[in-house]
Amino acid sequence: MASLVVGGGYGVLGDIVLGIVDAFLAGPIVRALHLGTLFRGVAFTIFVAFVGSVILLLLSRLVRRTTARGR
Repeated sequence: MASLVVGGGYGVLGDIVLGIVDAFLAGPIVRALHLGTLFRGVAFTIFVAFVGSVILLLLSRLVRRTTARGR
């Protein structure tokens, strides 16, 4: 879903791996910011993974563009 919002990703397998990695990274960040009170359970987990994946995809695009310009 995040690759549809951003406008492209890394393919099915790459997006799955990205989502798993992001869930591990975004979970502690959201807990540290005390945003867990929005809602709980599976919906919260999906929301965190989705938002984090969108952010990570945008950052990876930015990094990819800046490294391509440097060549």
